[in-house]
Amino acid sequence: MPDDLRITVAELKKRMDAGEDFTLIDTRNPQAWAESDTMLPEALRVPVDKLEENLPRIPKTRPVLAYCT
Repeated sequence: MPDDLRITVAELKKRMDAGEDFTLIDTRNPQAWAESDTMLPEALRVPVDKLEENLPRIPKTRPVLAYCT
């Protein structure tokens, strides 16, 4: 994946702190999500294997950032 499509955790925090309007989706599988200490505020939980069926839940009017591991 090209580097220009990735951002760092620090960049995400900076964008959140600046109040940037975007949709954050958490694409981790349910087991990874349950075992993690990382919970992203206001993120839509959409496991990557269920992405297509969840597309209607993802707003199309603003940028989308995905968190995956």
